[in-house]
Amino acid sequence: MELLDAATMNCLDGYQGQVFDHKPMLFFEYHGTGNEVEQVLDTLPGALEDFGSCNFQSATTQEDINALWKARHDAFWAVKAQYPGLDVIATDVCVPVSNLAGIVEKTAGDIVELGVVAAPLFGHVGDGNFHLLVLFDRADPSQMEQVRMLEDRLIRRAIAVGGTCTGEHGIGTGKKQYLELEFGAGTVAAMKAIKTALDPTTILNPDKVC
Repeated sequence: MELLDAATMNCLDGYQGQVFDHKPMLFFEYHGTGNEVEQVLDTLPGALEDFGSCNFQSATTQEDINALWKARHDAFWAVKAQYPGLDVIATDVCVPVSNLAGIVEKTAGDIVELGVVAAPLFGHVGDGNFHLLVLFDRADPSQMEQVRMLEDRLIRRAIAVGGTCTGEHGIGTGKKQYLELEFGAGTVAAMKAIKTALDPTTILNPDKVC
């Protein structure tokens, strides 16, 4: 299950001839027997309508399935094309699915409150993982600070509800300062001890954590 928010759909509208409403979109892909899939198609539209869905499309042939999924696959490049000349940083978190809607809503509020140029949101929401593509001009110190504040709020909020500071993108150098907050000082110390024992001269991924 994939989510593309309104900002992402705005970028996709008109990209490579595609036409979309500037509204959030959910993608579902089901696998099973013919009867199982038919049962989903009988129940899913009504369930979505109960939560405000205004349009539902389905496909069963591979060609039609690929056409529907094209928007999700083009999302990154559509965002880049919409904001030529700006820098983009991708960040992500993963939270319990029960907390997903709340953190997505609060993050959307942060984007507006902080004055970020844009931060289209999309992700693998079936497992609580979502991404932001944050647009900014690295020559503008105020925009750099907005990006840092947005990511800091996102990460701290995710950890506070039992999530993790990254679902797919990894820790690297950008998120290593959040490891103690997420795992505790003792666990991080154990990680560093194992790393030091296996790599005493720090030639493997230097400067990442130790």
